[in-house]
Amino acid sequence: MSATQGSAESEQGSGGGRKPESRLAMVRRARRINRELGEVYYYAHPELDFENPFELLVATVLSAQTTDLRVNQTTPALFAAYPTPEDLAAADPARLEEIIRPTGFFRSKAKALLGLSAALRDRFGGEVPGRLEDLVSLPGVGRKTAHVVLGNAFGRPGITVDTHFQRLVRRWRWTEQKDPDKIEAEVAEIFPKKDWTMLSHRVIFHGRRICHSRKPACGACPIAPLCPSYGEGETDPEKARALLKYEMGGKPGQRLKPPADYPGRAAAPLDAA
Repeated sequence: MSATQGSAESEQGSGGGRKPESRLAMVRRARRINRELGEVYYYAHPELDFENPFELLVATVLSAQTTDLRVNQTTPALFAAYPTPEDLAAADPARLEEIIRPTGFFRSKAKALLGLSAALRDRFGGEVPGRLEDLVSLPGVGRKTAHVVLGNAFGRPGITVDTHFQRLVRRWRWTEQKDPDKIEAEVAEIFPKKDWTMLSHRVIFHGRRICHSRKPACGACPIAPLCPSYGEGETDPEKARALLKYEMGGKPGQRLKPPADYPGRAAAPLDAA
C-alpha cells in the first residue's frame, strides 16, 4: 500500500476495523479538499463563453449532453443571428435548429430556447431574472442551469450539480445521494453559502481534468491523500499524467475566449474532448 493510499484510508477510517469517519471529520476533510482545489484551480471559472446573462442562460441550456467547447464553437453564430430574447423568440425554428445542431438534441433544445425567450419577452421585459424561482419557471431551465446563471451572471451563490459534481462528491463521500436536488441540499450543509459558486467551479474543473468518470488519474491527483476512493483509477504517476486533460495535460481549455490569466489561453481545436 502506498503512503498516499494509506493516508486516505486512515482519514476515512475504512477497513481493518477502523472507526468510521465522523460527520465532523468528513466536514473538515471536505473543506480541506475545497481549500486545496482552490490552490490548484485558482483560476476556476465558468467555461462557457458569454457576455451577458442572456448569453449565459442560452449557452447553459445548450451545454446539456455535450461539451462546453462545442457550445462555444456554436454560440457566436447563434448570438450574431439572435442577440436578444426578442430576436430569439421570433426565430424560425428550422433555422435555429440548423445553427445549434452541433450541440446535439437540437430539436428539444430549440424548443426550449424558443420557449424561454418568449417567456423572457412576455413575462420579464426581455431581461433574465435574478431569482431562482423565476429562472426555474422558464422552459428548459432547472436548478443546475439556474445556479450557473445566478452564480456567474448575478453573483448570487449557488451549487451547480452537474454530472462531474455528482460523481466527485460521491467519490469523496460527502453524500450518498443520487438525486441532484438532494445532493445540492446535503453539500450546502457542509460549506458556507459564500463558497458555493467557487466550490462548484473547482469540483467541475477537477472532474473534467483529473477525476474522470471512466479512468480517474489517481496517481496525478493533488488531493489523493484526502480521497477515500483513491485507487479506483490509475495510480502509477507516469500513466496517470498521460490521462490529464485540458491545461493539466498541456492542452487548451474549453473556452475560445478565455480570461487573460487562464493557463489554457490558446483556442481549443475542433476535435478537443
